[in-house]
Amino acid sequence: MEKRRNKYDVVVIGAGNGGLTAAIRVLQGGFSCLLLEKHNLPGGFATSFVRGRFEFEASLHELNDFGSPQEPGDIRTLFRELGVENKIDWIRIPEAYHLITTDKQYDCEMPFGIDAYIEKMEQYVPGSRKSMTEFFELCNEVRDAQTYSNSVNGNTDAEYMKKNFPNFIKAGSYSVNEVLDALKMPKKAQDILNAYWCYLGVDCDRMSFLHYGSMVIRYITRDAWMPKMRSHEISLAMDERIRELGGDIWYNSQAEKILTDEQNRIRAVQLADGTEIETHHVIANCSPHLVFGKMLEKKSLTEQMIRATNARTFAGRGFTLFLGLNKSAQELGIKSHNYFIYDTADSVKQYDLMRRVETNHVQATVCLNNAYPECSPPGTCMMYFTTMFMSDDWGNISQTDYFKAKDRVAEDMIRVFERETGCKIRDSIEEICVASPTTYARYCGHPQGVIYGYETADWDSLMPRMMMMKEDAKLFPGLRFAGGYAMRSSGYSSAYVSGDLSGRQTVGDLKAEVK
Repeated sequence: MEKRRNKYDVVVIGAGNGGLTAAIRVLQGGFSCLLLEKHNLPGGFATSFVRGRFEFEASLHELNDFGSPQEPGDIRTLFRELGVENKIDWIRIPEAYHLITTDKQYDCEMPFGIDAYIEKMEQYVPGSRKSMTEFFELCNEVRDAQTYSNSVNGNTDAEYMKKNFPNFIKAGSYSVNEVLDALKMPKKAQDILNAYWCYLGVDCDRMSFLHYGSMVIRYITRDAWMPKMRSHEISLAMDERIRELGGDIWYNSQAEKILTDEQNRIRAVQLADGTEIETHHVIANCSPHLVFGKMLEKKSLTEQMIRATNARTFAGRGFTLFLGLNKSAQELGIKSHNYFIYDTADSVKQYDLMRRVETNHVQATVCLNNAYPECSPPGTCMMYFTTMFMSDDWGNISQTDYFKAKDRVAEDMIRVFERETGCKIRDSIEEICVASPTTYARYCGHPQGVIYGYETADWDSLMPRMMMMKEDAKLFPGLRFAGGYAMRSSGYSSAYVSGDLSGRQTVGDLKAEVK
């Protein structure tokens, strides 16, 4: 048996999207790295599972800002730099989204491509063309500003920003709805445009325009893509790349403690079995609540760490229904890949309804066969329905009512989908699986089953997080975060970018120490 090393320049805790990316960046920087994962597989939520003759995607609806090989987006470019792009087979998602509101106000199918999107919006909302054009022009500036920030590891030059991205700075403190109102965008156009809000988990009165605009422009201009073999294909490709670069990955190895020396500097990571791995740098692909609440030695814990963590608000708690159907999507009349079904297009009212299990009827629903027909056996299709609870109301479900509660929510999802689309799927169900917030809490160790990290609203929105990266790194030198709880917040693309940033910044820390 090969003898394990017990000393590394960097230890990454958690093989989720951010941790995998960070490990590759550390190794590319020329330093040794160990990736620790408590599960026996990489990826965290980026995985798949088999039930009967179906292999279900666990969480990824579509990967944004990816782009084609000829016109790559930032994420494809990142994967290219990491050396994993060509290890994965990619498929393009056919349309942007299908928005339905159960109050019968909207049933809209929106395409990718700025010109096509604006044209379609003009059909639905005559007179919206001017404001939509101005919206995308502003979004392009937002994207360019963020790309610049990423290229300099967050160390932006204020004068350069003011000169090159003045509208980005002007819009920095405003919400989505405030900016759309300022653009004099018709209310109906705002409602259709704001359909993506649930992907960020904050209503549009409180969501930063910069955050939303950044996401929308990346979706609409670069399309959305998906690995043929589900998100786990990405995770396995990154595992392979880490090993190619000489890194180590220990599965079934739960990090339990971050140990410190007399000067409160990181000296080692301790596993659940007592094994100690010597290191002075840790990248945590898990929540600060977990790190500061359980892992970091109490003698090194400061009041500032506790306050900085407890001041934050958890984002959505996940609930997903997976269905394997014994008829094709065409037979069932399921025509779209990605449905957003809301009670109302008013995101503020909808967010409030999502606080309680019994009033939450939202679903973001995917039929992968409409992007990749061969993803399930001939004559079948797969669907997954996802919602979020915007409070810990699921925690009020008693143990005795747990399975009945899961069934009630799953039944409601099927009922709403059938009613709103006219597609009768119930009698074709061959396989069914339900993941509740309890499932997500158990699988990934996330508090309350949170799938979206910390809520990106008000003072804790995207831009304040980006501007606070230096201060956050000083909270405990040698410790950085990656993944959904880090500076870029939730979502696949954001998690990869956060891992990229944290990995490169840690390389910078190590090089500075050598000097």
